[in-house]
Amino acid sequence: MAYPTTLLDYGELSGGLVRMMERFRTEGNLTKDPDADRFLMEDANAALLGMLYDQRVLAEYAFTGPIRLKERLGHLDMKRLSETSLDDLRVLFAVKPAVHRFTNVMADRTHQIASILVEEYDGDAANMWNDGSDFSVIQKRLIALPGFGKMKANKMKYVLHYFGHRDFSE
Repeated sequence: MAYPTTLLDYGELSGGLVRMMERFRTEGNLTKDPDADRFLMEDANAALLGMLYDQRVLAEYAFTGPIRLKERLGHLDMKRLSETSLDDLRVLFAVKPAVHRFTNVMADRTHQIASILVEEYDGDAANMWNDGSDFSVIQKRLIALPGFGKMKANKMKYVLHYFGHRDFSE
């Protein structure tokens, strides 16, 4: 996957995600970490978790959380993650630098989302949005996930677009 060639108007947004998209316009990257950007582009589950983690931490830190988690687990396979004990996952989240500042809450939500992805989307977040559905349908699917409200689900449109998972410029 690659960065998009057509950029979306994100004038309705504010905050860290906007800062990341502005950096993309000026510097050609989103998180300041090329490896994390590449991972977020290659792995739909990472992109989804990055958006989950974008809460009360710098957006760049949130979106690099999935690569830290992968490094600690040795994978980001949702089936294996859903089978990981919650206590073990909480410990991995807390290792410095922490995956997220709210280690227990985000470990719990990650575990729950992994289980939902396995049960409903064959373990792949891409199956939430790659069936040709309009974004309004995708947004409803996202809102059904732990930790995703309407605002976060709406921001996912930009995450999917800027990390090359789905073109919403049409």
